[in-house]
Amino acid sequence: MIPVTKPYLPNREKLNQYLDGIYERNWLSNNGPLAQELTSRLEEYLGVENLLLVSNGTLALQIAYRALGINEPVNGKAAEAVTTPFTFIATASSLKWDAIQPVFADIDPETWCLAPENIEAKITPQTRAIVPVHVFGNACDVEAIGAIAQKHNLKVIYDASHAFGVNYKGESLLKHGDAATLSFHATKLFHTGEGGAIIFKRKEDLERAKKMINFGITGPESIEELGINAKMNELQAAMGLCVLDEMDVNMAARHAVWDTYERELSGSVQLQKRSSNLTYNAAYFPVVFESESVAVQLADLLKVNGILARRYFFPSLESVKFLGHTDHQPVSSDIAGRILCLPVYASLEGREQKVVIDVIRSSFARGLLQ
Repeated sequence: MIPVTKPYLPNREKLNQYLDGIYERNWLSNNGPLAQELTSRLEEYLGVENLLLVSNGTLALQIAYRALGINEPVNGKAAEAVTTPFTFIATASSLKWDAIQPVFADIDPETWCLAPENIEAKITPQTRAIVPVHVFGNACDVEAIGAIAQKHNLKVIYDASHAFGVNYKGESLLKHGDAATLSFHATKLFHTGEGGAIIFKRKEDLERAKKMINFGITGPESIEELGINAKMNELQAAMGLCVLDEMDVNMAARHAVWDTYERELSGSVQLQKRSSNLTYNAAYFPVVFESESVAVQLADLLKVNGILARRYFFPSLESVKFLGHTDHQPVSSDIAGRILCLPVYASLEGREQKVVIDVIRSSFARGLLQ
């Protein structure tokens, strides 16, 4: 099968060198030297400050919520956060898990990011934050969202899981918001096997979060606040350092795949409208078809031909009952029903990608999709 994605595996000999060092030091966790090195190198590579490594991307969101205080009740009632229904479940479920009610606002029909014009109608006295998502690495309207947040005294936490290495107007997109979170899951453009990071605007928020990820412990006999174990270990950091060394090769290969799809399919499907002044990371290739029926039929045809595409993101999250607040979001629901993500990864061979393209083209040409 041709999977929708495949983890990037770096040079094994270099990884072994890092592992040898771990064995020599016998230091596996608790802010080891590799975690410290990865923090420094990622800040330099991404052009950011106040970066905190954590053990996964979901905990990155949860630590950000707590470090910024948006999980605290308002007048005895649960806090709320305005967010998008067109995203991976973790964006919303992490809010709910921390007793913050996700309130969904609809997306822009072309960029597929949270539409600023839909946010203010969702703000109530319980609202503490806006949690937008840079969907597929596409930049939200950060200026408009920032203005709304300032007007209503709200925090902004960007789920930037897809936006590794993305620059906007010449600077890292991760600089926007009070915090931006990254996922370093194995399938991501940059990964540590499993892991994540938070980039804070303010150093004081970073320092509070550092305590939180280590049980609130600040010394051998000192516990200053409620915490949890969310630290990145040395094995994860070793993988990350190796992957970071090869980012140029990884990115170039993905861009070649992305450019081929765009050239061969742009006349047949709807593509995401990318924000202007954006450097794209080619992490995903989402396409939208004319109907949900066509998308589902094509996914089945691709699978028959040994290709796994993914309905990513489906379903639109306002339809997930346990999240609450189920007001229908028509644009998100429509896009979620008609979308497929096609295989993109560095080791995807040209002949494999040709199979994907040929199946899509021939399905339309032969009238197999209705």
